[in-house]
Amino acid sequence: MTLALFLSVLIITIILGLPVAFALLVASMALMIQMDLFSSDILAQSLVNGVDSFTLLAIPFFLIAGEVMSEGGLSTRIVRLATSYVGHRKGGLGYVAIMTSVVLAGLSGSAVADAAALVSILYPMMKAARYPADTSIGLLAAGGIIAPVIPPSLPLILVGVAGGISIKNLFLGGIVPGLIMGMTLMFMWSFLVRREPLETSPKASKAEKRAALKEGFWALLLPIIIIGGIRFGIFTPTEAAVVAAVYAILISSAIYRELTPRKFYKILLNAGRSTAMVMFLVGCAMVAAWLITVAQLPQQLAELLGPLVDSPRLLMGVIMALVLCVGMVMDLSPTVLILVPLLMPVVNMAGIDQTYFGLMFVINCSIGLITPPVGTVLNVVCGVAKVPMSAAVRGILPFILAYIGLLILFVIFPQIITIPMNFIIG
Repeated sequence: MTLALFLSVLIITIILGLPVAFALLVASMALMIQMDLFSSDILAQSLVNGVDSFTLLAIPFFLIAGEVMSEGGLSTRIVRLATSYVGHRKGGLGYVAIMTSVVLAGLSGSAVADAAALVSILYPMMKAARYPADTSIGLLAAGGIIAPVIPPSLPLILVGVAGGISIKNLFLGGIVPGLIMGMTLMFMWSFLVRREPLETSPKASKAEKRAALKEGFWALLLPIIIIGGIRFGIFTPTEAAVVAAVYAILISSAIYRELTPRKFYKILLNAGRSTAMVMFLVGCAMVAAWLITVAQLPQQLAELLGPLVDSPRLLMGVIMALVLCVGMVMDLSPTVLILVPLLMPVVNMAGIDQTYFGLMFVINCSIGLITPPVGTVLNVVCGVAKVPMSAAVRGILPFILAYIGLLILFVIFPQIITIPMNFIIG
């Protein structure tokens, strides 16, 4: 009864147009009233306690780092570097987009920021080279969603906080799945453009490659610093966010000299707004998570999924199908904050590796960012490139199918993720 009440109130309020954060509060209040526990003091205290976390300090600093990278010239230098090495191949700009998306994922951790940067830089070049517009847009959007999987990643931080999973393990475990996503895009792109009459660019000389590598070196060094520092225990993921922000500011202002005080003020303003929205959503979700535990909703869900607990792969398949459907109509952050606390007890009962589950959840939710009608990244790409949604949907469909195929492969063979993850974590 309580599970049905919580879900029905949540769904109805979202359908009525209430922001997800407020919908979570209303659903939580409905649970409190149903259990005769309603108290405005408890509600306010739980809301404040929900964001009183040292781990969550990583969010504003990673947001600042991502904004600085976009405004400070790091993104454009990564594009130049990739172009010098693979731009001469048939469909070379597509491979440039994929390589750039993987590298940018290790810099910003934001799918929206990465996709916007890719489109603004590469789409005009692809259009001028007469690449198929819909396929190009689809590729750029699909490349953008690698960012939530490869560290540093804001969604991985949210999953860690919501599910009580080690963020360090999530960060280190996300490297290989993110690279596999990039390889999947390369395979699909080569298949789609094999018969297209595309012009190829001249091959860059060794001197041009060295110059591009020299320019992009400082940008490439950042993910190495972050991942290496976390892996060898030099700093925590939260401290890594501060290191990333300071490093990006120093490189953009002192070496690339593209970060002006005016730009920096704008960056702080944007990061502050984004942090406020995320933190309020996290606070509301933590209120709901506390009440979900008090109302024993996970136990009710476990009873529903009880027959599947003895078959972890089948359970993961059912959970992934559920998350995929929810992700099509809800953004990534609320999906994580609503479903992860609800599903974690069931996952633990089935003996599924927590880090593997967290990574699979984020990969699945990332696919939702490029599925119509709510796909945030898809809408951003259409807005930046000024293309109709219908064209973007046609272009993105093959890449969505490729990602879903990869997701199914990860469910059937979890060792693809767990073996390299355990090796990297040590």
